[in-house]
Amino acid sequence: MSERIRIERDAGVARATIDSPPMNLLGGELLGALIGLVDELERDEATRVVVLRSADPDFFIAHGDVESIVSVPMDPVPEATEPSFVHAVLERLRRLPQVTIAEIAGYVRGGGSEVTLACDMRFAARGKAVFGQPEVALGILPGAGGTARLTRLVGRARAAEIILGCDDFDADEACRYGWINRALPPDELGPFVDRLARRIASFPAEALQTAKATIHGISDATVEADLLREQRAFDHLMTDPRAERIPRMRRFLDRGVQTRQGERTLAEACTELGTD
Repeated sequence: MSERIRIERDAGVARATIDSPPMNLLGGELLGALIGLVDELERDEATRVVVLRSADPDFFIAHGDVESIVSVPMDPVPEATEPSFVHAVLERLRRLPQVTIAEIAGYVRGGGSEVTLACDMRFAARGKAVFGQPEVALGILPGAGGTARLTRLVGRARAAEIILGCDDFDADEACRYGWINRALPPDELGPFVDRLARRIASFPAEALQTAKATIHGISDATVEADLLREQRAFDHLMTDPRAERIPRMRRFLDRGVQTRQGERTLAEACTELGTD
C-alpha cells in the first residue's frame, strides 16, 4: 500500500488513513494511492468494512490540486463518450464489495468532498469538519461526480445552493442537508465509527454485499449517464475562455489560498477571484 494511504486491518474492518502532506490535496500522487487502495480492496475477500480517515486533524482531503488543474491546456477535446479517469476511479470506489465509511474531521471541499460522496456513509466532527464545492468560483464545475452524486443525496435545490454558491458548510448544516449521515462531537466521532464498522463487519459477507449492491442498483441505471453529462460539461469549461478558468485559478494560487492558512478563508476568497 502507498505511504500516502496506510491501511490497517482488524476483525473484518480495514482502516485506510490518508497522509499526503501538506494538506491531502487530491493530485496525481494521492489519486495514485487511491487507485492502489481500490486495487487492493477489490481483491480482499476478508475485509467487510472500509473506514476512510485522515492522519491530518485539519484536512480530510482539502480539494483537487489547483496548481495541476490550472496547468491543463485549453485546447479543445473530443466530446467524452466514456467516464474520465477520475470518474472511473471513484466509481470503482463506490462499487467496492465492502461497505465504505468516510470519517471526516477537517476541511473536505471539491474533489475531497467528491471522494466521500463515493462512499456508502459519511460521518463528520462537529465544529471541525467543513464542506464545500468551490469549483464554479474557479471557472469550472465539480468534475469528480459532484453534480451527479450530491444532487442524488440532497436534492436539486440544495445541490444548486451548494454548487453555485461556493460557500462553506459546517458538519451540522451538512447533516441537515443530507450531505452526511451524522454530525458528532469530535471526541465521539472515531469511537462511533469504530463501533458501527465492527457491528457491520460482524454480519455475513454475502448478505452485506448483496444488500449494498441492491441499494446502489436503485440509482445505477442513470448515474453513469449523469457522470458522462458532467464530464462533457467539465470539458467545456476547461476549454472555454469565457469561463475564466485560468485567470481565476491563478488569482486563487497567487493569493495563497491553496495553503494551510489560506484554506480557512477559501469561501470568502471565492467572491474575490474576479478582480485583480
